[in-house]
Amino acid sequence: MTKLVSFVIPCYRSAQTIGKVVEEIESTMKDMPAYDYEIVLVNDSSPDDTFGVIRELCAGRSDICGIDLAKNFGQHAALMAGMRHTHGDVVVCLDDDGQTPADEAGRLLAKIEEGYDVVYARYGHKQHSGFRNFGSRVNELMTRVMLGKPKDLYLSSYFAVRRYVVDEMLRYDNPYPYVIGLVLRATRNITNVEVTHRERETGTSGYTIGKLLGLWFNGFTAFSIKPLRIATAVGCLTACAGFLYGIYTIVKKFMNPNVPVGFSAMMAALVFLGGMIMLMLGLIGEYIGRIYISLNNSPQYVIRECLNEPEQSDE
Repeated sequence: MTKLVSFVIPCYRSAQTIGKVVEEIESTMKDMPAYDYEIVLVNDSSPDDTFGVIRELCAGRSDICGIDLAKNFGQHAALMAGMRHTHGDVVVCLDDDGQTPADEAGRLLAKIEEGYDVVYARYGHKQHSGFRNFGSRVNELMTRVMLGKPKDLYLSSYFAVRRYVVDEMLRYDNPYPYVIGLVLRATRNITNVEVTHRERETGTSGYTIGKLLGLWFNGFTAFSIKPLRIATAVGCLTACAGFLYGIYTIVKKFMNPNVPVGFSAMMAALVFLGGMIMLMLGLIGEYIGRIYISLNNSPQYVIRECLNEPEQSDE
């Protein structure tokens, strides 16, 4: 019995590349008769003609679904939109720029067949810019510290996941989705497989420093309370430091009454403590704000148009 593989590709500024990625998927799957496949292309409100290209790819096809989001909701929201329109036994997510090799999807599927729930591609040498590689390292550290990711597990945007894990991920319908956090809270039966990372043929990465910071902040505020615990620990440490410094000042005054109490030291302590208090309040406010937005049923994404929507879609 053949299994169905669903390919989900979030698209942004990929009018020149997405056609080649689809062709590579089709060519690869022809050599894998054990699998049927479908492709879900999600246009994340790209300013170029990406959805026009998607419309052409969907024309006369039933195995390609095209989704056009009403505004730019981000890569993770686009992934969630795409996964909600799949019904494959395995879902494979990859990029739209051709850097993630669709012709090596068989390596991910082979690991799934070995019994793993999720398989992430690991790159021996990434062809990203220095800025993007730095962002990946920061993201790796954040997920390890805040979300409990195993130290030896490499995370990437190219991964395969079993249906039951996808169904568990799709139970999350609040705004601010973070796919890595959803995977890690569903299963720890995860592994890596080596694949090649290609150079970008055209264009540049859609991630700016602002988007990367927003993604990191979303990751640890949506799926971890460790920042609040860190804030509590820092508050305790600064309170203890202030108390000990106060005792030191009193003892010093008794031992040498002629030594003036330093005004600059006092101001430095006030500024430091005031800054820490504002930082902690801002962090708490961020959590409360996200709770408020979730209670107001803010949408995870909004679909403007859907082409060739699968009959078994959850939508």
